[in-house]
Amino acid sequence: MKQTQLLKGILEGCVLSILLEEKTYGYELVQHLIYFGFEDLSAGTVYPLLQKLEKQGMIKGETLPSPDGPNRKYYSVTSKGEERLNEFNTQWTHLSDVVNLILKRSEENGSGRND
Repeated sequence: MKQTQLLKGILEGCVLSILLEEKTYGYELVQHLIYFGFEDLSAGTVYPLLQKLEKQGMIKGETLPSPDGPNRKYYSVTSKGEERLNEFNTQWTHLSDVVNLILKRSEENGSGRND
């Protein structure tokens, strides 16, 4: 199974969580996500997500001067984004508990198949 199928909703929650901690610009956000383990992630995935979240009012962008060159657009989470992140955390906790329970049970009982 391709990881991209699993990432669609998960990435949104991860982006909101990182942006809640600190105001960040796009490239820096991509670097954070790669550092945390999204090795195959590209800017082409993150920038459209940032645009979508900004359009939905979950984050806001602010263009600020950069010490290293041209101005950068820094993103931060809005109160609406915080609410969405809280919903994501609740849903993720429940989903991961269910999946872990099933996987643990499967490991304990074996696959039940005799290939």
